[in-house]
Amino acid sequence: MRRREFMAIVGSAAASWPFVSHAQQAEGVRRIGYLSGTGAAVTEERARGATLVQALQQLGWADGRNIKIDYRWSNGAPEQIREYAAELVALRPDLIFAFGTATMSPLLAATRTIPIVFVQVADPVGAGFVDSLARPGGNATGIMQFEYSLSGKWLQLLREIAPGVTRAAVFRDAALSGGVGQFAVIQSVASTLGIDVSPIDVGDAAGIERSVAAFVRAGHGGLVVTASALAASHRDLIVALAARYKLPAVYFVRPFVVAGGLASYGPNLDDAYRGAARYVDRILKGEKPADLPVQAPTRYELVVNLKTAKALGVDVPPTLLARADEVIE
Repeated sequence: MRRREFMAIVGSAAASWPFVSHAQQAEGVRRIGYLSGTGAAVTEERARGATLVQALQQLGWADGRNIKIDYRWSNGAPEQIREYAAELVALRPDLIFAFGTATMSPLLAATRTIPIVFVQVADPVGAGFVDSLARPGGNATGIMQFEYSLSGKWLQLLREIAPGVTRAAVFRDAALSGGVGQFAVIQSVASTLGIDVSPIDVGDAAGIERSVAAFVRAGHGGLVVTASALAASHRDLIVALAARYKLPAVYFVRPFVVAGGLASYGPNLDDAYRGAARYVDRILKGEKPADLPVQAPTRYELVVNLKTAKALGVDVPPTLLARADEVIE
């Protein structure tokens, strides 16, 4: 072989070496899709995303080193969630992390093979996301939101914190089985508490404002906000309306109270994210979602905002304050 031909072959091979190296490096990186059912502007949701990343790092998975996370933050609207679910599936990730009940139907419609680890999903069995809690059976598992029985405690808490309330408007997403189920439990305890309950179906901002304005005309009212991505997306509006109309309100999760709501009782979301990280780790190491039981939250927290109570003219019972996990002053 002539020297010139030999050098041309060597030069060609050398030019390809860096690409071979990059390809080998890329093969060691696992790809994770992240789909949130709430808005990107919700500060707490981004903080929980950071909690997931930190928990994964403690398990040996570092974003940018051996995993790559593709984020999609929806505004809670079903059409946008469907769009983002399709985008993430098209990326062919090794796993998808899903936050919120509203994310699951679009994801499962788009893939029955890519593993999905979820948090904050209400009634995954009733909704058809898994076969059973003990044996999910498909490509999804994770940390469920809570048992429906918890929903009744919100109305009990409203009665305890504001004894004068005789009517309660209950925010729910009627398009979700979880929204219907939570409201059913609240209805079941309402008569024993002497409170008439009526639903407000969470939709657009204008509809929420009209519904609350109509509800307050009869007086002696309060609010219960059940769990849904739409309620979380409209968090600031709902809290502002409760303040405007002097309505005592109980929420399903702490961020509403941090934003100025009166009280909440619900699972500790950081714990849920850490539990989800452990499932992500196990699946990336070869286990199957079908064999990993859906877990329930292990820690619930009662949070009260005394500044809001004062503005509403509500005297929070000392016994309730003594039970609170956090009091915001």
